Amino acid sequence: MAQTFIAQEFTTFYYATFDGDRSALRNLYRPTSMLSFEGSPVMGVDAIVEKLVNLPFKQVAHRVATQDAQPSSPSVASIIVSVTGQLIVDDSEHPLNFSQVFHLVPDDTGYYVLNDIFRLNYG
Repeated sequence: MAQTFIAQEFTTFYYATFDGDRSALRNLYRPTSMLSFEGSPVMGVDAIVEKLVNLPFKQVAHRVATQDAQPSSPSVASIIVSVTGQLIVDDSEHPLNFSQVFHLVPDDTGYYVLNDIFRLNYG
């Protein structure tokens, strides 16, 4: 299915970029985009990039464990992507479990992130 391929390409790019240079994620968001990070919502490109760049760690590596994708609208080629995995933060020997959901919406340049919900999973 096309949405599975698009979701895979997107998540590979997103996490490689996040792990290397979070400020380079700017092109994936739009003024109407919203990020909910651990329950704190921020809206718009500048606010989202500022939040991501100022997270309290220097290095991070994402290990994706699962990824699911579904079409999210019968009239627009938008996609919901759900990801789970682990984060290795600042070379810690204790990975953190996370889940993240992206709502990808097409525009004239490809897909952008309309909604992004991130949570650490404790337990």
